[in-house]
Amino acid sequence: MVLERLKQLAGQVTNVVSPPHPLDPLSSLEIENATSLLRKEKGQLYYNAVSLLEPPKAQMLPWLTDPEHNQRPARIADIVAITPDGNVMDGHISLSENKILKWEHTPNVQPLITMEDLQIVEHVVRKDPKVIEQCGILGIPPEDMNKVYCDPWTIGFDERFGNSVRLQQALMYYRPHVDNSQYTYPLDFCPIYDSNKQAIVHIDVPKVRRPLSKAPPNDYTVKSIEETIGYRTDLKPINITQPEGVSFTVKGRTIEWQNWSVHIGFNYREGIVLNNITYFDKAENAVRPIFYRLSLAEMVVPYGNPERPHHRKHAFDLGEYGGGYMTNSLSVGCDCKGSIHYMDAEFVNRAGAAQVIKNAICVHEEDAGILFKHTDFRDDSVVVTRGRKLIISHIFTAANYEYCVYWIFHQDGTVQLEIKLTGILNTYSMNPGEDTNGWGTEVYPGVNAHNHQHLFCLRIDPNIDGPNNTIIQVDAAQGPGEVGSEENYYGNAFYAKKTRFTNPVEAMSDYDGSTSRTWEMCNENKLNPYSRKPVSYKLVSREVPALLPKKGSLVWKRAGFARHAVHVTKYSDDQLYPAGRHVPQTSGEPSQGLPQWIEANTTENIANTDVVLWHTFGITHFPSPEDFPVMPAEPMTLLLRPRNFFVRNPCLDVPPSYARTPAEVAAGSSGCAHGKDNTSKTV
Repeated sequence: MVLERLKQLAGQVTNVVSPPHPLDPLSSLEIENATSLLRKEKGQLYYNAVSLLEPPKAQMLPWLTDPEHNQRPARIADIVAITPDGNVMDGHISLSENKILKWEHTPNVQPLITMEDLQIVEHVVRKDPKVIEQCGILGIPPEDMNKVYCDPWTIGFDERFGNSVRLQQALMYYRPHVDNSQYTYPLDFCPIYDSNKQAIVHIDVPKVRRPLSKAPPNDYTVKSIEETIGYRTDLKPINITQPEGVSFTVKGRTIEWQNWSVHIGFNYREGIVLNNITYFDKAENAVRPIFYRLSLAEMVVPYGNPERPHHRKHAFDLGEYGGGYMTNSLSVGCDCKGSIHYMDAEFVNRAGAAQVIKNAICVHEEDAGILFKHTDFRDDSVVVTRGRKLIISHIFTAANYEYCVYWIFHQDGTVQLEIKLTGILNTYSMNPGEDTNGWGTEVYPGVNAHNHQHLFCLRIDPNIDGPNNTIIQVDAAQGPGEVGSEENYYGNAFYAKKTRFTNPVEAMSDYDGSTSRTWEMCNENKLNPYSRKPVSYKLVSREVPALLPKKGSLVWKRAGFARHAVHVTKYSDDQLYPAGRHVPQTSGEPSQGLPQWIEANTTENIANTDVVLWHTFGITHFPSPEDFPVMPAEPMTLLLRPRNFFVRNPCLDVPPSYARTPAEVAAGSSGCAHGKDNTSKTV
């Protein structure tokens, strides 16, 4: 980090460093310049976030089109800070002018909980007399308080405390030995922590007490596995090599690969943000814009046990903690394999100094199996082409859970988002023979893993051959007419029924697997010359559970974005986060974010204009013993696929792995292999 800082300073002195791309994350130097100015003009502050305020799209689009002849958008820092007396301050700082543009108190909100906030809580609970007393009731003596652990969560919302005081709830655990998994020994009480006082202010205690489990440890450490079941010995190495290097090029934070170009941003909240996604279309001999911005904008994890205080367990992992802040530092051969290009992430700490997460983003290629193939049964002529994919990924740890986020680009113009869930179940204690009432599963003696959902909100800012786009819902539908009728005599007719969204209210739609429902983002001003249909990209997403907490519930009110699979709004620069800017301790009255924006603009036109599509998807998880003590990765995926966008298969120019024409078959030729990836053998 010191060497990096010296390079930055040297660049400033010699003027040899190019100015950053307007969408690049703030550098450590920019972060500290901003906090230095605030320290000078506003005194002591506790910094919650210092990140890039993305330039207005109206400024960015001309610059992206012609950066040589259009003004470069200014670099502005977006600030969230807390004063010593607990006031939340929102501000903007011009980094080029070293000037405060905005500085205002935002009442009745709480900003997200940082990693530093979380780490303090465990030290406090171990020393609190009332916590020590509760541990004693469960069978933990005072001298074992060093074996007591907690996962601090935001409190969600609790009507007893409101949102004027910054609170966390501590989910309590015990480890007999430092290497044991604490989730095997959950404790039954829940302290409430005041972040401003750094003290426990209340403890929620259940009516039925559950003493500390006496079950033996259930661990996944190397030593534990070696001493119990032992590791498999029949695995042979798989070596991934690229002796000629990678096929992508890196220009700053812009990646170019297989006709794709994408700028990789990163922030404390969403993690990876992809901007200015374009594809070079050989048929048109032009770079075609597809998406202006893609990101995971929010998520919520509601738990299904209705007993207090479990109703508070519905973490907004991005809005309440920050996917960027929780990002892992990745390592070659473990988190990523192959020839890797890494990018670091730079954030602010509580004191206003910059800190770096090394290797926060991994960029690499992988084999993608068959891209296309056809064999003619008449003569065994064949063409088979193997594909590859570009993966841009990061992994973040939200207390017990790991979320592995993979943005995948394919050679056929498809963008794929895959998320793998792993880590450890959130657990709660139970007595021997206790009935879980269906709200959870006993995954190990004394361990109750509650039912829950993982619901993610994908923010899609389409730019399909330009910013004026329309969203169309597509359903497979049976053709009209009964069997035997003139119009459908054989009864086999079906077609794509299309519903064009014109305002945000009618665009609130749910997934329907029975109709293979998809949503098209199209440019109605440009038609495909063959199909005569608008050029478009299609959202294909099939893992779309409904939000299970009932209408009017606390989760339903706070996570308004999850009420429907799709919302569509007219683009606005300041509408990035579907649960609102400050999420912790919101009451949901009124619902922040998407419901509020739509209610204010119910009849606003969203057809053939600049729009944003918000898509909520995910899984419903009923835990089982196979998920414990650590959960095998469970993947979910969705696709953004070109429809009527190209005039033919856009990956025909990928060299085939093997090809033989009918003429070559007749002549006895063995055909040809053009690819370089044909290194396999028969065993």
